[in-house]
This record gives sequence, structure tokens and C-alpha cells, in this order.
Amino acid sequence: MRLRKAEQADASAISAVIIRAISQTNAKDYPPEFIAALPEHFSPAQIANRLATRDTYVALDAERVIATASLDGATVRSVFVLPQYQGSGVGLALMKHIEALARERDIVSLSVPSSITAVGFYQRLGYQTVREVYEGVERIIVMTKAI
Repeated sequence: MRLRKAEQADASAISAVIIRAISQTNAKDYPPEFIAALPEHFSPAQIANRLATRDTYVALDAERVIATASLDGATVRSVFVLPQYQGSGVGLALMKHIEALARERDIVSLSVPSSITAVGFYQRLGYQTVREVYEGVERIIVMTKAI
């Protein structure tokens, strides 16, 4: 596995990783209609737009995109790992990279709007819940960590 900065050409692969992770992993925590509506928010075009404004990284296995994570100012966004790679350390490697990048930029605290599914992952990395917010039926757990 190796990490690198995402490129515009990765937009389709990143979209596929996110949609697959949501459909297979997050689906147990959210209503089916919510899961069904998410692919439009993570289409290749949406991802390409975000690549222009966020520092996005991908994890590769034999040059195949298997995971992604982004830094948007002092906020970690869109951390997703293909289901068959979850628990293998790929997400941890991406988060360590994002945190190191934030420290280089003199960011002292990071926040992450976590899904219900990912709360335990972020807690193991030292993030603590600050508040919960709802966007429609989506429950978002806002977490922070001093870095």
C-alpha cells in the first residue's frame, strides 16, 4: 500500500470507493432511502469539484484506489476505505498523514463530522465527541482532537 495526493483522474475511483463503503458498511446505521440518495453527493463530478478545494489523498494497492481522506482547512472530510480493506490499517495511515499535514500547517486542532458508523474509529485515534447535528435524517457526530 502507498499513499499519494489525489489527482483529477482519480475522481471516478474515489467516487466508487465512497459509494461502495457507504452501501456496504454505513448501510447498517442509516435508513435505506438515505443510503440510496448518497451516490449523487459523491458522484465523480462532485468529487472532481472537491479535489479543487481540498487536500485529498488516496491509498493505493497495486495502483488501485482503495481508500481516501481529505483535509479541508482544519476539518477532516470523506475518510472512506473499501470494505475488504477496513481494519487493515489503511484508514489509520491516511489519518496519520492528514494529521501530519495539519501540523505542518500549524493547525492545532482538527474536527471531523463523523458518521455513526465511524465514531469508534475516530475515538480510537483520540477524537472526542463535541456535539451531534442532524442534516435531515442524517445524524452527524462532530468530533475534535488536539494534534
